[in-house]
Amino acid sequence: MSDNRTPGEQPEVDLDQMDDLDEPVPPGLPDPPHPINWNALTADDAEIEWFDLNEWVNWLRRCYGLPAAVIPPMWHRHWELVWELSALHTHWLGAYDPEQHGSAPIAWHADFAAARERLREWVSTSGARLDRDRPTRVTNWPGEEPVEHGTETPITDRDTDFVEFVTADVARRRLRDDAAAGGVDPTTGEVRG
Repeated sequence: MSDNRTPGEQPEVDLDQMDDLDEPVPPGLPDPPHPINWNALTADDAEIEWFDLNEWVNWLRRCYGLPAAVIPPMWHRHWELVWELSALHTHWLGAYDPEQHGSAPIAWHADFAAARERLREWVSTSGARLDRDRPTRVTNWPGEEPVEHGTETPITDRDTDFVEFVTADVARRRLRDDAAAGGVDPTTGEVRG
């Protein structure tokens, strides 16, 4: 040690030299993990969240050697899988946050085991496979209009499909956001054309 502190003694902090104490997160540190409500995301936020989740899901399936029976290639086209994987991702972010207790990762792994069982059930129900996909079947309740379920399609280029899916989702959300804002960009106040 180069100063006169005893081992384990913390250095004194000069509060007058610290800037921005009122900021909730110091500059340069990531925001704390937060749950994602996919129904309420703006177009811009959805685009960010989709790509973040996709990157993490790719890491997860490779790191843990997960088969398509747990995470199929077209998981993004099945909301039951999106919600489950998104919750698992948020939980992982919290468990591995530097400010978290050291035992949080083992709790995440326990919850991950339970989530894998739910994912298997979702995948089985959805009909998603490694080489083909179909929309999740919806049970019509008495009095409801029948839902067109769509057909099974082969998967030829998963990454291209993901980008096209996100592009369409962001466009749909932008139309919704514009209609809700009366065609005015809420960040700039400009009228969108």
